[in-house]
Amino acid sequence: MHSLLCIIEIIKSFDIIAVQEVKDDIKCLRDTLRMLGDDWSFIMTDVTKGDRGNGERLAFIFNTTRVKLSGLACEIVVPRKQLEDIGIDALDRQFARTPYAVGFRAKNKTFVLLTLHVLYGNNSAHRVPELKAIAEWMYAWAKQLKRWNQSLITLGDFNIERQGDPAYNAFVSKGLFIPPQIRDLPSTIFKDLKLYDQIGWYKNSHGKSQIALEFNTGGIFDFRDHLLINRNYSLSKLSHRISDHFPLWCEFMV
Repeated sequence: MHSLLCIIEIIKSFDIIAVQEVKDDIKCLRDTLRMLGDDWSFIMTDVTKGDRGNGERLAFIFNTTRVKLSGLACEIVVPRKQLEDIGIDALDRQFARTPYAVGFRAKNKTFVLLTLHVLYGNNSAHRVPELKAIAEWMYAWAKQLKRWNQSLITLGDFNIERQGDPAYNAFVSKGLFIPPQIRDLPSTIFKDLKLYDQIGWYKNSHGKSQIALEFNTGGIFDFRDHLLINRNYSLSKLSHRISDHFPLWCEFMV
């Protein structure tokens, strides 16, 4: 319970939280919402079955006094023709864990958050097909939304290890922009510098942003010296009680 209370204190600092690896049993998620109070709600996918899906869900927790649902909630399925156009290294079927897009509204701004958890695979090259497919598919959607003064922002665990590796190059291949304030920040609480988690949106060929929101700043929350500090936990034990990843955040002006 102490660990859950610590996680809730972090959640309360933000308006919308994308949560990865929500398992079949959501009792802990229900307890989280109960302790957050009536001003908080959530929306999530069903469990992804199969070995590659790992029995996980994707979810958003959000403060209803700050944002409202716009009405859109969907799991992404890339048309077969588009997969063929991308190339022979594109997805042979669909995503191992289907990306989840939900529309939100804050004041007069409507935006879509698309969260995904890319298949880890045996190495970085194994992640390229999923990342290339999602980059290709989202580019067209981002342009369409911008025409209606809306925004598409993608976020999640992309399992990108470093700038310039095949996974990173696939992720940014269609102009997906990662703000420099968060681009090189470590993702995991361990000592290895991995860039797994990212938040980004598209720019067109002229460098113009394809979102109708004004980005302010972003960062990570390093909780290692703030949570459960009297327990003298190893990083491994802390990762099991809180998270093995730092919360990554961005702030937008509406």
